Amino acid sequence: QVQLAESGGGAVQTGGSLRLSCVGSTTGGCMAWFRQTPGKEREGVALITAAGTPGYPHSGKGRFTISRDNGANTLYLQMSSLTPEDTGVYYCAARPGTCAGFVTQGYMYWGRGTQFTVSS
Repeated sequence: QVQLAESGGGAVQTGGSLRLSCVGSTTGGCMAWFRQTPGKEREGVALITAAGTPGYPHSGKGRFTISRDNGANTLYLQMSSLTPEDTGVYYCAARPGTCAGFVTQGYMYWGRGTQFTVSS
């Protein structure tokens, strides 16, 4: 059983930046960040292959940067130009093998999430 633990949430002002971290009990496979914002379904914001190749949905390009440190079993999400619409709970997810997009059912392992709020 892979365990994932997110951190880095809190409060930030509009236009600010934030970096989230996710420490896993193992390395390898595809990892991703999802978010659940108020009134919306959970959506993927970034993924990264075991080799470190990132992928983003159209909505996330330019403001979010995903990276991973396999030696430290840690996944990161660097976010910039934040707006109140980014407020929500951000989850780290993992699946063995190759990445398969942003379908939530494709990820076997999930963290409990970290919350942050962007104030105007």
